[in-house]
Amino acid sequence: MPSDEEDPPPFLPKTGNYQKLLSYQKTEVIYDFTFRFCHKFLHRGDRTIDQMVQSARSGKQNIGEGCKASIVSAETEIKLINVARASLEELLLDYQDFLRVRDYATWEKDSKEALYVRRLGRKPGESFETYRAFFETRPPEVLANIALCLIHQANYLLDQQRRRLEKDFVKQGGIRERMTRARVEYRKQQRSQPPQPKPPGPTNGNQRRSQPRKPRPPAPKQD
Repeated sequence: MPSDEEDPPPFLPKTGNYQKLLSYQKTEVIYDFTFRFCHKFLHRGDRTIDQMVQSARSGKQNIGEGCKASIVSAETEIKLINVARASLEELLLDYQDFLRVRDYATWEKDSKEALYVRRLGRKPGESFETYRAFFETRPPEVLANIALCLIHQANYLLDQQRRRLEKDFVKQGGIRERMTRARVEYRKQQRSQPPQPKPPGPTNGNQRRSQPRKPRPPAPKQD
């Protein structure tokens, strides 16, 4: 028999599609870019290849994992976003080392080259295809500088994302707070509903009906 009782309010938030996050899209470009850069310009057997590729992968994967973990743990999501940010910082240092030890120039933040790459990175639908042609026509120092621009953009996006998550956590709390609010709200709903009348019990035909009690005759007088 269907129950008239309302379902309690949900306390697990709906998870977003991490593939739509700008930070995830940017780190996916960085991973594809770094994978090709390392295998084209670094010598086979160089441990830096694995380190750079793994740093780029960690930046991307931790964003996706953190987004999924946000269903049950805002703390875990913030922690994984911090891991992604740290991984990209490590990758940034590797590209800077690549330029420095080879005496290549690093673009200034507001140079025309850096501004051009930043404009490319803001276009909708950005992917590795946006930069594929540069691998065929540009030297490694230019590609390393392009990678630096992409990582700076990703770091900015992650910093914004982290601040928003921390702000939401302070306002809304974690899963324990959401569970408590859901239980309190559910109890309020139950108390606000009028009591349901109890259905009459089944009639027993063999049960004697209650009859008024006859008065007891007076006791005989004793001589």
